[in-house]
Amino acid sequence: MPRGDKSSYTDKQKRQAEHIEDSEKERGRSEDTAERIAWATVNKQDGGGKQSGSGRKSGARKATKKSTKKSAAKKSAGGASKAAKKATKKTASRSGARKSTARKATKKAAKKTTGARKTTARKSTARKATRKTATKKAARKTTARKSAPRKSAAKKAAKKTATRRTSRSPAKKATAKKATRKSTGRATKKAAKKSSARKATARTSTRKSPARKSAAKKSTRRATKKSSR
Repeated sequence: MPRGDKSSYTDKQKRQAEHIEDSEKERGRSEDTAERIAWATVNKQDGGGKQSGSGRKSGARKATKKSTKKSAAKKSAGGASKAAKKATKKTASRSGARKSTARKATKKAAKKTTGARKTTARKSTARKATRKTATKKAARKTTARKSAPRKSAAKKAAKKTATRRTSRSPAKKATAKKATRKSTGRATKKAAKKSSARKATARTSTRKSPARKSAAKKSTRRATKKSSR
């Protein structure tokens, strides 16, 4: 069979070569290179033409075996890669779970510590408040105790002063009345003396008035006589 003869290839292989050639031309390859690439790919896939000779069939079988081996290797590699990926995912998930548990544990510990601190702070504040109230109550009691005897002493002193005033008030009132009586008696006596003196002067003036009148008449007569002369 001369070189370049395609009579051993089936119609299906020829159609595949034509499709590959068209696609390579669309990519910008020349006709010769596109044809060469197309038939090379067909030969690589099928191992040559499928119509003539047992040798060709054996070659095709070898090619199919190779392709099956390659596919099996690919599948095994893919399965190994998938298994490795699954293992990595599992390890990542486990590590993530461990990290999440560690984070949860740290959060719980932090919450416990903060809660304990808050409770201790609250207890300390409550104790301080109770202490303050106790001190205030004690101070009030002490002030009440101190103020009670002071108040009682002040009340007793007030009562004593009131009794003294009440006991002294009648005597004071009597002495005041006596003093007022004395002063009124003296004033009345003075007034009586003044009135008697006035009366006496009035009497003397009434007694002396005729003599004075006669003397006045005599003086007027003398004056008239002197003027006539």
